[in-house]
Amino acid sequence: MIEHPDGTRTPVIDASVHIFAASNKDLRGFLREPFKSRGFPDYEMDWYGAPGGEYAPGTEGPQRQYPGSDPDVVAGHLFDDRGVDVAILHPMTRGVMPDRHLGSALAAAHNEILVSRWLDHSAHGERFRGTIRVNPDDIAGALREIDRWKDHPRVVQIGVPLQSRELFGKPQFWPLWEAAVEAGLPVAAHIEVGSGIAASPTPSGVPRVYEHYVSFMACNYLYHLMNMIAEGVFERMPALKFVWADGAADLLTPFIWRMDTFGRPHLEQTPWAPKMPSDYLPDHVYFIQGAMDGPGDTDFAGEWFGFTGKDDMVMYGSSYPHWQHNDLSVPHALSAEQRDKLCWRNASLLYGIEVPAVPAAASAH
Repeated sequence: MIEHPDGTRTPVIDASVHIFAASNKDLRGFLREPFKSRGFPDYEMDWYGAPGGEYAPGTEGPQRQYPGSDPDVVAGHLFDDRGVDVAILHPMTRGVMPDRHLGSALAAAHNEILVSRWLDHSAHGERFRGTIRVNPDDIAGALREIDRWKDHPRVVQIGVPLQSRELFGKPQFWPLWEAAVEAGLPVAAHIEVGSGIAASPTPSGVPRVYEHYVSFMACNYLYHLMNMIAEGVFERMPALKFVWADGAADLLTPFIWRMDTFGRPHLEQTPWAPKMPSDYLPDHVYFIQGAMDGPGDTDFAGEWFGFTGKDDMVMYGSSYPHWQHNDLSVPHALSAEQRDKLCWRNASLLYGIEVPAVPAAASAH
């Protein structure tokens, strides 16, 4: 729990904690041939590394293993130092590989690490929840991976890389989203590390430097989302829930306003999606709220959260162990109810997670 300046205490669900294998050699120990001896990119083979270093100091393992790879170190930082009650883990893979079978093998290896080292950890497993990684370029392999892990009691969602070569509303992905609905699991799209195959970060091509990349990459969440609405995915699958796991809630309102404005006169052209586009947001769409999202601690932060119903969509995520991993600083202008939704309630409802106690602010509603 965290204590706010007004003296109240609030549970915390950290909805975005990034975990890694200790090294490429370590990861190979979870691969089988012919993939174990194949080449694949390291986590840090990325065109856009943060200028000051990708990871926060002190997040490595005790023998200098990769940051975010040691459950005891991560648990100490999150649970003991930062007041987190439950952490949602996102294993970091390599995006989409040129060889779809290698991509599926890498996802499967990360899932084995997630379950064996983290979710089944004797000391900390009860406070970890996991994201099973699947390869959207290999639907058959993804369905097998979902079937393998969907019944694990601490698996709470399915993860796909944001850097897809196709928009997620297209019909080739529908069997994957239908399997997620059948398993009762949300789908989380996350910006991947490494240098897999991907479209350009912006519609106009490749940005030059890191600050351009990190500013514009989140726009891809909106392109996927608007395509899913236009293709009728949420109309076809009313129980589907999607988490955009690297922000972009601050972009949602102007984008969806434009989509409503241009869509209103032309709804007859999309009989498979007959509602106003914004009507498909509630109970379908969620965003991780990180350090660089939104207006910050301003007087209009509460009003901004209320636009487009964002206060029911956002969930706090630290992005630990990356450099921007943020202590939970709640804007002073948020109402007590908005604060609870951000800190724990939205994630609790989405993932079915019981928190240690119900805060006083929530008990009045």
